[in-house]
Amino acid sequence: MSLASRRYLEELSGLLQRGVTVVTVDGKSFTGTLSGFNSETMSICLSDVRDDKGRTMFKLFLNGSFIAQVYAVEKPFDLRGLAERLERVFPKLVKLFEDQGVIVVMDRIRVTEKGIVEGSGPAAERVQRVYEEFTREFKG
Repeated sequence: MSLASRRYLEELSGLLQRGVTVVTVDGKSFTGTLSGFNSETMSICLSDVRDDKGRTMFKLFLNGSFIAQVYAVEKPFDLRGLAERLERVFPKLVKLFEDQGVIVVMDRIRVTEKGIVEGSGPAAERVQRVYEEFTREFKG
C-alpha cells in the first residue's frame, strides 16, 4: 500500500465514532456517527442517522460507489499532536499507537483523547497537565 493510501485510510479511521455527513451521488445527505467502513469498497456504516428530510434511522449502510462526499461534522482529536507535545516533555519516552487511539508514556501511563486512562504519580500528573493544556488549545 502506498504512503498516500495509508494516510488516506488513517484520516478516515480518525473519523470513526465521530459525526460525519455523507452526500450521495444523487444529492441526498445523511448525518450520523461513522461506525465502520470497508477500505476495499469504501462502503460505510453510519449510526444514529438523520437524512436531509429530517427522518432518523438507527443504522445506515451505504455502498461506496453510491457515496460522493464524506465530511467531518466535528474536528477530530489530534492524537499525534498530543504525542508530539508529550515527547517534548518526556523525550524518547512516548509511544503513539494511532490505530488503538492511545499514547503510552514511560511504558506505564496511557493517554487517550479522553485523558489519562492508566497510571498515577508525579509523572502522570505532569502528563495530565500537558493533556489539559493541549485540549484547551485544541478546542480554542
